[in-house]
Amino acid sequence: MLRTLSQAACFNSGRFSSKGVSRLSFTTAPKCWLKQLPPRPGPPPDSEIEEFYLKGSGPGGQKINKTNSAVQLRHTPTGIVVKCQSTRSRDQNRKAAREILAQKIDEFRNGDQARSAIVGRIKQKKSASADKKKRRKYKKLEEDRESGAEAAVEGEAESNLAQDQSEPVQESTRDRGADTPKAIP
Repeated sequence: MLRTLSQAACFNSGRFSSKGVSRLSFTTAPKCWLKQLPPRPGPPPDSEIEEFYLKGSGPGGQKINKTNSAVQLRHTPTGIVVKCQSTRSRDQNRKAAREILAQKIDEFRNGDQARSAIVGRIKQKKSASADKKKRRKYKKLEEDRESGAEAAVEGEAESNLAQDQSEPVQESTRDRGADTPKAIP
């Protein structure tokens, strides 16, 4: 069976290598059906950024408070300021701060069409769907439990009725004598 070029490009059947091992990718959904996210925003040019190295603060011991490992970046055209001190390494903090700054600039310029806004909406939809699924599951469990309890009550009532009908009625004379009035002499 021959496929057209567009159909062949649509399905994810390519090979990828992981540590020299060739494997096939078996995705159930075609690539063309998956929603494409916008690309990650690149950091702005160095000419638009002012960099400052500050002493860190907060938890982490004395070392973080003594060294200038915290990075503060200011984007001059927009005035956005980002500070990062997630690690004790200045280079890693610088890299993380640039990624955060690129994300903030993307949000500032694109608003609702920014990558972070789209990813946030997707996560919100997934969370709402999972919550809905949980509610349906427990509602169904409760309905099954109620119908099971009703069936058990009906079954118990029927068995009690059948048992009452099969046993002969026995009255004791003591009980009958207590209920009847005595004659006065």
